[in-house]
Amino acid sequence: MLLHVVARGKIARSPEAELVQRYSKRIVWPLKISELPERGGSVATPPTPCRTIVLDERGRDLTSAEFAALLSRWRDDGVREARFWIGAADGHDEILRGSADLLVRFGAATWPHLLARAMLLEQLWRATSIIAGHPYHREG
Repeated sequence: MLLHVVARGKIARSPEAELVQRYSKRIVWPLKISELPERGGSVATPPTPCRTIVLDERGRDLTSAEFAALLSRWRDDGVREARFWIGAADGHDEILRGSADLLVRFGAATWPHLLARAMLLEQLWRATSIIAGHPYHREG
């Protein structure tokens, strides 16, 4: 299953970009990162079946284990792509939010989109590590 991160705004050279690159290199599942301008732009129509996950302050809180279980189930069910959307400063439009299979948040705080991107890549690494039985994640 392809993990596809679609992010609004350019990350450029920054400490956040280094974190994104660090975790991207660790993920052994197919991974694609697409950057869109703050407004407009598009990505190719996703394959079927695909899941759309929108990072949104009104989304669900998931533990890392719950997130891993969700990815594992989708993969096992034949989902070809999980597309993760990270918005710009003004968030997402209602059309994307309404069409999402899942709204997820990283806690009650609002995070800058550059940090959200790094946090998402770390969680993708953690989830795929949990699925693979790697000792990176510790429950407790």
